[in-house]
Amino acid sequence: MRPTTNIAVRAARQAGSVLLRYHDRVDTLTVSEKQVNDFVSEVDRAAEQAIIKTIRKAFPDHAILAEESGVHAGNEYQWIIDPLDGTTNYLHGMPQFAISIALMHRGKLECGVVYDPLRDEMFTADQGGGAYLNDRRIRVTEQKNLRGALLGTGIPFRDQRYIDNYLGMMKSLMRDTAGIRRPGSAALDFAYVACGRYDGFWELGLSTWDFAAGALLVKEAGGVVSDIGGGDRYMDTGNVIAAGIRMHGEMVKTIRPHLSDNLKA
Repeated sequence: MRPTTNIAVRAARQAGSVLLRYHDRVDTLTVSEKQVNDFVSEVDRAAEQAIIKTIRKAFPDHAILAEESGVHAGNEYQWIIDPLDGTTNYLHGMPQFAISIALMHRGKLECGVVYDPLRDEMFTADQGGGAYLNDRRIRVTEQKNLRGALLGTGIPFRDQRYIDNYLGMMKSLMRDTAGIRRPGSAALDFAYVACGRYDGFWELGLSTWDFAAGALLVKEAGGVVSDIGGGDRYMDTGNVIAAGIRMHGEMVKTIRPHLSDNLKA
């Protein structure tokens, strides 16, 4: 791993320790609502500060984009941090949440880490260096079509503008698949595509910190990440499809009839 990836791994483990410390006593936490159905607690903030402290110690001049504390100015290197992806799961005792840390340089993803502290699964990727799960090389599946495929998704819960589009996509995709799963952590959904647990994934309305690290994992594992129309604007739109090459094409083709003009843009 590159030195930057090693630091990201160290930061993720520090944040993981914070999350595990409070996991069995979430009833003691102070929780506030950032917007409708979008929650934050002092654990999110403490985990984020642990990550930032670790990064700042190693790279004091790097910029940071963090979910809870926003933009921290710096040079052309920018860390993109989600200290607790799956906050609602965490607060309800659902064992599906993760830490996501990515590094971008001049608009290109350089490294990505997704860490599941409950299972001690560390997903890592370096640009051009492949993707790994706990030091084992991982690859996307070779699934060619929807028949028998297992897909992941995220059901819109904040912005309901495209709910009818989304339900149309789900109806068309589920006809031939072996099933569709909605566990509740986009960072882990991308990681699961990268390691072959899912054949594909799609979601609308993600934030950059939800999937920056995961997108690099999928690409370095031999997969494709695109916006919902099959283009390359996924970092801007937050409407994404991730899968192996052939599976991605099938998903784009199936989803396309359900795109309104707003989603095509």
